[in-house]
Amino acid sequence: MRVNRWQAAWVLMLAGGCLHAQDLSTVCHATSSYDLTVQPSRLTFDRASPAPTRVVIGSGSLQTDGQAVSLNAEDQDRVALFLRETEALVPRVKAVVQRGVDIAVQAIQQESATLNLDDETRVELQRRLQTDASNLHQRVAASESTHDWHGDAANQYANQLISDIAPLIAGSLGQQAITAAMSGDLQQAAALRDQASNLASGFQPRLQQRLQVLRPDIQALCPDIQRLSALQEGLRASNGRPLNLIQVGQ
Repeated sequence: MRVNRWQAAWVLMLAGGCLHAQDLSTVCHATSSYDLTVQPSRLTFDRASPAPTRVVIGSGSLQTDGQAVSLNAEDQDRVALFLRETEALVPRVKAVVQRGVDIAVQAIQQESATLNLDDETRVELQRRLQTDASNLHQRVAASESTHDWHGDAANQYANQLISDIAPLIAGSLGQQAITAAMSGDLQQAAALRDQASNLASGFQPRLQQRLQVLRPDIQALCPDIQRLSALQEGLRASNGRPLNLIQVGQ
């Protein structure tokens, strides 16, 4: 069964799946059964099965499952160009992800600004957001491989961001609700509880809407993905099978 590594990792699912609905698979119709590790002048594609399970692309060289593939001059140029264009694409993909992180943080800030939080909570909220955003930015910048984002890794980081600030906000609103109830203002107490509940249940749909602004950035990547798919055409593994590192549908 093909696992879509490019969907799950190259454009990461951050902030509760912030790019989940508009990733490379959905927008560019690009899929791959391989993981990809990008190192200086070297691309490594790997998967569990079928063969070839490991494809290494250098500047004009190609290895599959440890065997060097004989390339004519045209194919050497094709492989070298595939390497250069992939290397050039990676920072552009990361830039989209980094912008998504910023949008998610801004959304939380704007949502919290509508709440009647005390000054101490606001200061602590801002501190936590800055710390979490910085950690995410650093992780994205340092990542060289889709292995870094397997399974629910991206969602786990998103959930960590939310779980870090949600109790803080809930605690402030909860305390205010208790104070209001004790003073006899049950309507205000109920309103505060509703605010807390709405923040938890309604934030992700609102975030998804905000992140629609990223769609043109992702669409701008599609021609480059399609070119990579075209460059691999005709290249074969040492066992004679087509590489099919990337599949682009309609």
